Amino acid sequence: MTLYTTPNLNKALSVVDLAEMKRAGEKICCLTAYDASFGALLDRTGIDLILVGDSLGMVVQGQESTVPVSVEDMVYHCRCVTRARKRAFVVADLPFMSYATVEMAAQNAARLLQAGGAQMVKLEGAHIEIIRFLVEQGVPICGHLGLLPQFINQLGGYRVQGKQPQVAEQMLADAHKVEQAGASLLVLECVPATLAARIARELTIPVIGIGAGADCDGQVLVLYDILNIDVGRKPRFFKNFMTGVGSIEEAVRQYRHQVKAGMYPAPEHCY
Repeated sequence: MTLYTTPNLNKALSVVDLAEMKRAGEKICCLTAYDASFGALLDRTGIDLILVGDSLGMVVQGQESTVPVSVEDMVYHCRCVTRARKRAFVVADLPFMSYATVEMAAQNAARLLQAGGAQMVKLEGAHIEIIRFLVEQGVPICGHLGLLPQFINQLGGYRVQGKQPQVAEQMLADAHKVEQAGASLLVLECVPATLAARIARELTIPVIGIGAGADCDGQVLVLYDILNIDVGRKPRFFKNFMTGVGSIEEAVRQYRHQVKAGMYPAPEHCY
């Protein structure tokens, strides 16, 4: 069982702290949040990283995908979360088509950091030149490989990525390129556990998994999923943390404990 320390809820985390957690072998615990109330709850329960995800399009707005989410939506929800947090590191998604060019990426990343209060922005895909440019301007970057929800109209569905050897090797190469471009974090979504383990082992930056096995440096889930609140089908990595507990806060604490202790994800949650 992995040991972990009691969080100092009065000390705000930084990218340096997250990197040190990887070096120390402590799992990074992440959940999504989209408002002040849940942001405050996650913060006081010791969640290390809050992702203000464009998943809000589906779980808050009732959209069929993340594609309709706007930069204005992201800035609003990010500001709600960052008003409430004291310790957790906050990452915000750059939504669909908001980083189609370097200029657009710079403008919209600046809005998320300045108006939204985020500490880092996340973008999907191996957009190496955009990542490099933003990092050069002082914008901390989280990459995202594997299943890319913003590409759902190309993918045709939410499917595991990286099963074929050629695709797996390309994803590994892209992960290295994302790191070399200056990204400080990488999210892997719906990736075979063996591939995710290799990527996490080879990269020096923390790798956060969602449906990517237990050997990533941390885990992220949509908050509504761990609370068994959803409007669609449940993915394989779904786990209802409300089972056997008496409150939402207790469910979040259970999630944190199981991630930190290496109990989640279990083999049945992996591809």
